[in-house]
Amino acid sequence: MLSARSLFQEIVDHDDSFQLFCSIAASGESQGGWENARIAALVPEPMRALAPKITRHGADEDKHGRIFHALLRKRGLPAVPVPPETDYTMLLERRGIGLAHEKLRRDEALTERDIVVYLAHSRVTEQRASDQMRLLVRYFGDHPDLGRAVRMISDDEDNHLAYCHEELLRLAREGHGRAIQRILRESALAEIAVHRDVSLAVMDRMARLLRWPAPKAAALAAGIRATYAYERFSGWHRMVALRPPERADALGAAPAPSHGFA
Repeated sequence: MLSARSLFQEIVDHDDSFQLFCSIAASGESQGGWENARIAALVPEPMRALAPKITRHGADEDKHGRIFHALLRKRGLPAVPVPPETDYTMLLERRGIGLAHEKLRRDEALTERDIVVYLAHSRVTEQRASDQMRLLVRYFGDHPDLGRAVRMISDDEDNHLAYCHEELLRLAREGHGRAIQRILRESALAEIAVHRDVSLAVMDRMARLLRWPAPKAAALAAGIRATYAYERFSGWHRMVALRPPERADALGAAPAPSHGFA
């Protein structure tokens, strides 16, 4: 039976597919760590109070990258290069979503609008990360090798999402509401298209590694496109809604330790 659980299990059980999955995940998390560290260093003076939370966000992303590398080492596998068509972060940047790496490499202070763009972009991408990690916790939360890792990362992603809600609501009260809603919408519509393209590219790679029969690969591709159609029609609205988070000041508390992974 074709199910999300069975597909994930198949990917995890095969060394080559697991190696690609963890390599893609580690690369994306490491990029996120670098981006947040640069943003924290360039926060404009009137918003410097945000810098510690942005730094914490980046540190969490770096930790996640180390966790995925540790999972590879545990299986005796090296990381492999990430195929360009599966590079979620860079594909979003090419669509003009978020803050460009070229801007972040400069030693010039960001503007308040840049921080709004960063938080709105993060609210969208952290929604995706939170949803995906919750799915992995559902399937592998009790796994002897993966369980602790996916639970830890999932908890962090929920914290990141709560932080984005909280800070965007604060900025909306300060007069940025219209800009926030516009950037959220642009980011969400671009993200769902990039997520579709990356998902198709990853599944194509997995199909070759795992030698899936053509009908199985075609069914998976059809499912990815159907998910995109739903998200493009109405599902994207959940990625732009703002509400007070259950976890207040989620990035203000001390981070959870990551002993055994970093």
